[in-house]
Amino acid sequence: MKTGTPTFKLRDVLSSLDSAIIACSGGIDSLLLSMVACRIDPERFFVAHATSPAVPLEGTTRVNSMAAQEGWRLHLVTSGEFTDPRYLENPVNRCYYCKSHLYAALRAIADELPAQRSLTLLSGANLDDLKEYRPGLEAAKEFGVRHPFIEAGMGKAHIRAMARDLNLPFSELPASPCLASRLYTGTTVNASRLRAIELGENLVRRRTGIDIVRCRMRNDDMLVEVLSHDYAKIDISVLDELRTEVGRAFPDIASVCLDEQPYKSGRAFLI
Repeated sequence: MKTGTPTFKLRDVLSSLDSAIIACSGGIDSLLLSMVACRIDPERFFVAHATSPAVPLEGTTRVNSMAAQEGWRLHLVTSGEFTDPRYLENPVNRCYYCKSHLYAALRAIADELPAQRSLTLLSGANLDDLKEYRPGLEAAKEFGVRHPFIEAGMGKAHIRAMARDLNLPFSELPASPCLASRLYTGTTVNASRLRAIELGENLVRRRTGIDIVRCRMRNDDMLVEVLSHDYAKIDISVLDELRTEVGRAFPDIASVCLDEQPYKSGRAFLI
């Protein structure tokens, strides 16, 4: 490992910390950060994973599996955003309220742990996140959260390359933000909608083999969003089965159809 490289800088940032809690969602960024930190010193780093209707079950399963395999000191928390009407209204800065509750829950864990010197909260945010509107970063700033990937100058490409170099099982994991990100801004967040989204995306992947799929919702209408070259895989039988399964989770569903526009990251986010 060459000094001055992003990988070296990341290890340097982590090694400089007395002790820290890492917010791990189950995506590649936070999983890699947790992996690297805990391999540096499993006694100085804790991992925390928030469970809620907005967190895909496969993400929680992935975190639990890696924690058992690697011996992480894992804390499962309920961050409480579903008790906050500001979050449930799904405004353009919904992520600010979500992250505020998450970091408050992590700070509460830190306060209950045995005396630690300078226990720091860490996130898996990377350089590419700075190019987008990320209201959650404002919440992180308020709670003094540090972002080791950003400090090390690492973007998504660096993160994937490092995960491959370490031969980690999640190196090719597609991006999968929280389920609430599938709701168009202004569409109320509720557990039934999120359950319908998770069921829908899992069904489409299972039936078609498509990796990148989003079942976005605008009020009670579901739009199935895939890359243009995957359109042919979404036939009428898939949509019919989707309507049936989604209807069981969310009886108020009005329609299910294939979005005429191909997949675009963050489409439901209306500023």
